[in-house]
Amino acid sequence: MSDDNTLAAELRDVTGKGAARTLRREGKIPAVIYGDKKPPVSLTLAFNELNKRYRRGGFLKSTLKVEVDGKSHLVLPKAVQMDPVYDMPVHVDFMRIKQNATLEIMVNVEFLNHEASPGLKRGGTLNVVRHEVELAVPATAIPDKIQVDLTGMEIGHVIHISEVNLPDNCVPTITDRDFTVATISGKGAMSDGTEETTEEVAEE
Repeated sequence: MSDDNTLAAELRDVTGKGAARTLRREGKIPAVIYGDKKPPVSLTLAFNELNKRYRRGGFLKSTLKVEVDGKSHLVLPKAVQMDPVYDMPVHVDFMRIKQNATLEIMVNVEFLNHEASPGLKRGGTLNVVRHEVELAVPATAIPDKIQVDLTGMEIGHVIHISEVNLPDNCVPTITDRDFTVATISGKGAMSDGTEETTEEVAEE
């Protein structure tokens, strides 16, 4: 795992609101690691290091390694408490995960090559049904996005998940149907795609 995904931490002996305020004045953030049927570990993180990693984006979808007291914990951030006035992280919850674990994560969908879609060039509209898709992914290889290539797609095209090239060892958590990710609509579009889209969203 790269250094960008490694956070150095210190054990925290004192808890409570007063202790947390003291830590923040010292440029530190309280945090806790829990899960995997092990006792929780209270710790502190350097504010600047944590805030920099958080602001990069995708923090809650990234596997991290927290090193504390000579031990390394593989974790997934589960919650970040933000200061309502200054919009800065003030507390973080981490969940322990195993090296070979499979996680269910919402992954962003990115659409590429709009200009190469004949349907869009003729004035069609890309209707995105799912801006995110839930995937079962390896804990140590969480993708930050999946990409849909619009090249050659005409008006009336319905993009199902089966058409999307997913990263290795990543599969949709919805397995009972080939669900719709997006459609290209416009004059002359088939109504079936729109109806299917509406029905799927209603079911879920």
